[in-house]
Amino acid sequence: MQLGALLLMCALALPAQAESVRELSSFAGVRDNQLVGYGLVVGLDSTGDQTTQAPFTSQSLTNMLSQLGVTVPAGTNLQLRNVAAVMVTSDLPPFSRPGQRLDIVVSSIANARSLRGGTLLMTPLKGADGDTYAIAQGNMLVGGAGAQAGGSSVQINQQASGRIPNGALVEKEVPLNLGGNGGILELQLNDSDFGTVQRMVTAINNEFGQSVAYARNGRVISLDGPMDDNARVNFMARVENVQVTPTQAPARVVMNSRTGSVVMNSAVTLREAAVAHGSLSIMIDTQFGVSQPNPLGEGETVVVPDADIDIEQQEAYLQIVEGAQLNEVVNALNALGATPQDLMSILEALKAAGSLRAELEII
Repeated sequence: MQLGALLLMCALALPAQAESVRELSSFAGVRDNQLVGYGLVVGLDSTGDQTTQAPFTSQSLTNMLSQLGVTVPAGTNLQLRNVAAVMVTSDLPPFSRPGQRLDIVVSSIANARSLRGGTLLMTPLKGADGDTYAIAQGNMLVGGAGAQAGGSSVQINQQASGRIPNGALVEKEVPLNLGGNGGILELQLNDSDFGTVQRMVTAINNEFGQSVAYARNGRVISLDGPMDDNARVNFMARVENVQVTPTQAPARVVMNSRTGSVVMNSAVTLREAAVAHGSLSIMIDTQFGVSQPNPLGEGETVVVPDADIDIEQQEAYLQIVEGAQLNEVVNALNALGATPQDLMSILEALKAAGSLRAELEII
């Protein structure tokens, strides 16, 4: 059995290579902030919300019109088909200043069939603290399409959500004071690893020729940065470009029970073990016959099923599996002739037997 039949994805055994600090870590506080807002999309071609089933859409429109000086009489039943209630989401990049533009995603929250051709009205985007950081508005860009007639319909991609490039305007910046604590900066690794932290501290100190980096734990490194803003930026840029060879990741096998995919990294090894694998198949074949009564009898013609059940079990022989490198592990497992689903059970058994030298993770 070929490799593709057993392993849908497999990490290749490559030697460790140096990576920049920027790829392995990030400075504390330099991150995106999520924004969310509630708004209305108008101008739809009779594909908006059915207000009888989504009353908050008409309520929102009534409130908006009242702010614009239009009074809707109480108890008015607004039958709107060109308006849809939506949620608007965006990410606020670090160091964003008022006046900068953001891309936004607009998603329907009621029963609108399509947002194609709609226009998002002014929508405040709030952060986790409840403050408004951006205002969104603009014409929708929907990638899906659909048509219906005579009770039949066809649809391509999703029509209940879309994007507006540069659809939000930043109104408030997120305060970020790098090095405000006496010039101390924090470098946070993407993955906790004491070995990589030790190598990174050594590489940074060698780059500057003095002790400017200190390991605090398996993920955080403290840096003595300059107090001057311009010098601090140059210092951070220099740190990000330092080359570090991370330690090898621990041996791990990741199995997806829903899709049957199996992923192994290059550190996976197999100690010698004997494995027998066979498949059991059950085949049921039903033939239908006709039973005719006697010509002079009073019986009725009936259909008589005749079921034939056959159970087959493939022969299985003990096979030696062993491998000190990833390609040897793959070849050993391929020799068993197992499907991806069977391979999961075999790997679990090998782990229990102490032959598989790796962590098993099921997602």
